[in-house]
Amino acid sequence: MNRHYYVSDDLDDLERVEQELEAKGIDTEQIHVLSEQDAELERHRLHSVPSMMKTNVVDAGARGLYIGLALAALVLVVAYFGGWTQTRAGWIPFIFLALVLFGFSIWEGGFFGFQKSNRAFRPLQDKLRQGKHVFFVDVEPAQEPLLEQVVSHHPKLEIAGTGAAMPHWIMNGERKWHRFRSRL
Repeated sequence: MNRHYYVSDDLDDLERVEQELEAKGIDTEQIHVLSEQDAELERHRLHSVPSMMKTNVVDAGARGLYIGLALAALVLVVAYFGGWTQTRAGWIPFIFLALVLFGFSIWEGGFFGFQKSNRAFRPLQDKLRQGKHVFFVDVEPAQEPLLEQVVSHHPKLEIAGTGAAMPHWIMNGERKWHRFRSRL
């Protein structure tokens, strides 16, 4: 999947673009609008970027996971080669310490990630500060012509680049969440 970024200052036009894309078969979960005016997005019924996607929590949490794995392995290796596991307590305190270090590292990584904006959106921060809105669509290669066809009819959309799309498992989770919420 590929992500296509566009910038616009017209929410009415973005609303029409989103409706046209959905009519062409592109799911709502593939379309997002990033803006500093969340209330306006809701009023226009645009699919806004979830709070979690606005931060760098996933990347930082993944870094924390790797650091936690390294620390946990280090504790277990040092305990084994230091002969500390030969006591009456055995492996239990070292396994517990390894789990605590692992969990803490993930938590701390996520905590730092919540404090930073998403790396993918950083180049677009100036546009957002100017009051513009970032419209982006995650499309399969077969959907690329549909996107180009719709976008070509909207001259107010300024192409802002491409990037890596949302992982399939996140998009599927978002689809299931929306179906669940619509049943309530």
